Amino acid sequence: MALATAIGAAVVGIDAVPVRVEIDLSFGLPAFQIVGLPDGAVRESRDRVRSALRNSGFDLFQHRITVNLAPADLRKEGAAFDLPVALAMLAAQGVFPPERLGGLVMAGELGLDGRVRPIPGVLPIAVACRNRRLPRLIVPEDNAREAAIVEGVQVIPARTLQEVVGWFGDDGRFPDAVEAPEALTAERPDLDYSEVRGQHHAKRALEVAAAGGHNVLMIGPPGSGKTMLARRLPTILPEPSFTEALETTQIYSAAGLLPAGAGLLTTRPYRSPHHSISDAGLIGGGSNPQPGEVSLSHHGVLFLDELPEFRKHVLELLRQPLEDGVVTISRATSRVTWPASFMLVASMNPCPCGYRDDPAHVCTCTPAQIDRYQARLSGPLLDRIDLHIDVPAIAWDELADAPRGASSAVLRERVAAARERQAHRFRDEAHLHANADMGSRELERYCGLDAAGEELLRAASQRFGFSARAISRILKVARTIADLSGDETIGAPHLAEAVGYRSLDRRMQPI
Repeated sequence: MALATAIGAAVVGIDAVPVRVEIDLSFGLPAFQIVGLPDGAVRESRDRVRSALRNSGFDLFQHRITVNLAPADLRKEGAAFDLPVALAMLAAQGVFPPERLGGLVMAGELGLDGRVRPIPGVLPIAVACRNRRLPRLIVPEDNAREAAIVEGVQVIPARTLQEVVGWFGDDGRFPDAVEAPEALTAERPDLDYSEVRGQHHAKRALEVAAAGGHNVLMIGPPGSGKTMLARRLPTILPEPSFTEALETTQIYSAAGLLPAGAGLLTTRPYRSPHHSISDAGLIGGGSNPQPGEVSLSHHGVLFLDELPEFRKHVLELLRQPLEDGVVTISRATSRVTWPASFMLVASMNPCPCGYRDDPAHVCTCTPAQIDRYQARLSGPLLDRIDLHIDVPAIAWDELADAPRGASSAVLRERVAAARERQAHRFRDEAHLHANADMGSRELERYCGLDAAGEELLRAASQRFGFSARAISRILKVARTIADLSGDETIGAPHLAEAVGYRSLDRRMQPI
């Protein structure tokens, strides 16, 4: 009878939990059993490990093999346990001393030929090693740069099982750890706001949205430039901080969406799902919970084109992540939380045919059709969108003669300056990154109004029937407009501009 233990890791959401891989070899009828809540991929590792060991030149003794993955009440998923299972088996058979597995965390899938293949979730595993002071981590070579982002962990790249076993030989020497990748300059898309002719009101609104991290809804006829404007929004957003980039990379790592050999994601994500997307695809979920588009847009932009064409129950699921910045997926056997702090940018037509109030086209929609179309968007969802802006069609003469507007570089400088003011204001508020994150306590502290501002907001609220949530959104936008102009206090002009960005509250009045 022989016993050996290796350390692997299980990824839960964007976090990882160390898992003890215990191997017991005993006499009896040959068998290979894995216990500890393994899923199908983990149970199948016995066949991959057998073939990998045999094709790597190691004899398989006829034993009764029991593999325990502890803690036993945590569900284990994926093929990352292949490598620690194989190494613990060899240590139990006396190929090398079992104590040499101490202090090492390892993760990797084994091919039948003994090659160590890449796996998802290596970055969360490296973060867990740092937090638990586990100094060394063996990962597949294709995942090494990803794991080396985390300081304080020696990342050792593995290519084959035979190579790894050699490190545990007589001298027990390991190769040099992978060096952390150099800081990369964010690569911005080859798009620029100077390419957009006209639409100065919409570009100003998107500048305000970028400066404060606000959600935006654009209303306009087909071809007015809504998608063109949305695609260029990431070009004026400030570069993500290291913490933001690390969180985004962890999500993509856990979802298996990082390309082989990739390091830190230094650009803010931009996601644009089709309106046929399911609720699990947008919010996340499934039998093996995976992040949805709202989490893949974390610290970036989620663009929903033709918003009313999305199924209504799918849109209603956006309300909680828009408010809380996280998504929690609960299942009978697990509960996973994904971060989901994103800018929502959406577009819609003013009516089903798209040409209501367009002087160049005749609207063919009846009032009942328009009411049904507008009713696809609920009031609670619209309240959570800070800016509603009109994007009218541009006439040919205006399109041909309109001068180029400000470039993305110029707008980005103004946005960065406003974000710096917010960072200084919220320096003692660790949970706040932009004005859009403010709660009721911060609104009272940072968004006070003078008598003229209070009177203006009261009159606008009575006329358009703003809800309490809509009023708080107006105050946040007004605070951002003041930051863009360099003003410490919110004045009536800032507030008037913010109220002007609630056009949908006016358009949705009865026809």
